[in-house]
Order: sequence, then structure tokens, then C-alpha cells
Amino acid sequence: MTEAISLSDLTKRFGDQTALDRVCLRIPAGTVVGLLGPNGAGKTTLINCLTTLLQPDGGSVRVLGHDPETEPSLVRANIAVTGQFAALDEQISPRENLVFFGRLLGLSRGEAQGRAGEMLERFELAEAAHTPVGYLSGGMRRRLDLAVSLVVPRPVLVLDEPTTGLDPRSRKLLWDMVRAEARRGVAVLLTTQYLDEADQLADRIVVIDKGRVLADGSSDELKRDVGGIMCRLTLTGGADPDTVRHALRDLPGAVAEGDKVTVPMSHPEEVAAVIGRLDGTGLRIADIEVTRPTLDEVFFALTEPLEREATR
Repeated sequence: MTEAISLSDLTKRFGDQTALDRVCLRIPAGTVVGLLGPNGAGKTTLINCLTTLLQPDGGSVRVLGHDPETEPSLVRANIAVTGQFAALDEQISPRENLVFFGRLLGLSRGEAQGRAGEMLERFELAEAAHTPVGYLSGGMRRRLDLAVSLVVPRPVLVLDEPTTGLDPRSRKLLWDMVRAEARRGVAVLLTTQYLDEADQLADRIVVIDKGRVLADGSSDELKRDVGGIMCRLTLTGGADPDTVRHALRDLPGAVAEGDKVTVPMSHPEEVAAVIGRLDGTGLRIADIEVTRPTLDEVFFALTEPLEREATR
């Protein structure tokens, strides 16, 4: 498989703060990689280094073999980017925006008009083709922003939280588009706040926090690494949070939120030990559920230890 994106030991500092700490990432053509992490993890800094907006302090970045530092124009020519905020002219129509960006990116007038028509149909914007963008709903504007990023096909697509604020129908439309782009050989880097979205779309998931890669693998691999199963317990009302934390203090990946407790484990037989530990501290259990871990639980299991370390 052709490697479209390659990051090796990517490092970026802002004064004394290390935003990216020797990050390595590979994205072959035709695959979707989900980049997950809490706010401030380094996701936007990584994208800015990849798209020539920031210069790294160490390591290397390659986009289809091109170096953003020495060949920025070639890198930009191969990447389509949709950021968190739409870059549209709100005084003109969706069709005019699409034609404008098509022309700006090198299409002839006829080609730009043809692609504009295709994108309007594809993103279900044809009925609003001639309405000034300022009068469109937020979801329609977001779909138009995505259409603009694809008006000229590129081999690499970077989507930075593309479905934030979208209704379920628009979100599904975007999911279908991402899958279609990957099928035609596009390498997709997706950051998202919605872990179910990464679970649905990503061939591989990379979790970063504090500028470091914590995990890299398929959704199933990450779930298996965190724990083969998850024990979810609901405690009776009035459970003391300090008592809960003390009872779980040496169980890797255990998370307590209010009266809800989740504990990753390898075998169902371990449930008895968890119950005994809680019971021994006077805590009472109202409900127990044992299932495979969700991606949300994987995320918390990976990032919670760093959060606790940062608050010490």
C-alpha cells in the first residue's frame, strides 16, 4: 500500500511547552485514520505541521514523499483540508462559492461549473444552490464547507472535527462521503469529538494526549488491549466518592463517575474479586453489567492516568 502520510518523531514546542513529543504516524492510501485526544492533546498542532501552517522543531513530515518545509506548494497541492470553521463567502451562493474555489485551485470555468453541480447534488444542496450562504442553516453551511474541500479531488483528505454541530442525516452523509473517498484510494486523517464516529469509520485509531501517542491500532485491538471485557457497576445512592476511589486505587483502567463504576478485565471470573473489594469497603451494588468495552471506555482508560498525574 502506498504511504500517503508519514510522520517520524514529529516534535513541536511553544516556549517551554512541548505540544508534540516525537509523534510517529503512518497513513497508507485508501485508509481512514482517526486521531483522538482530549482538548489540548496536540491534534490541531499536528494538523498544522502536516499542512504547512507550522514548522516542526524536530522529526520529519512527508506527504506523498514531499517535505512541507522544502516543498510546501507540492504538499498543499495534494491535501484537501476541512477545518473546524467554515471558510466561505456568505454574500454569494453555494454554487458561486464552489465555482470560485474550483477556479482558485486550477480548474477551467467549465470544469469548475461541472464540479460545482456534482458537489451540490452529492451533498444535497441543489435546492439551495442560488441562496446566499448567509441564509443557510449551520448544517447546510458545514456541508458546503466539506463540498468546497472536495471540489478538486486530492489524494489526501484532512477532516478536523467535520461533524460538529451536524444533524444525524448530515452526519450520515459525511460518513458515506468519507467511506467513498477511502474506496477511491484517498488517505483520510479524521479528528473527531465523537468516539462512535471513529469506531464506525476508522481503519486505525491513534490516541494522543499531552503531545504523546498513547495507542495506535484498530478499534478491536485497542478494546482488546484495554481489557477483553468491561464490568459496569451501579452503586446504591449515597456512595462516598473517596471510598470508591480508594477501593479501585490499584485496578488499572478503573473509572468511577458518581454512582457508576467501570473496570476493564481479562476474564469474567474477575468480577467476583471486584464485587468483593467494593463490598469490603461497605459499598453496595445496585446493578452489574459485563460487556465488551466501548471506544469511550478505551479512551478514558488511556487518558485518565495522565489526567491524574497532571493534577498531583
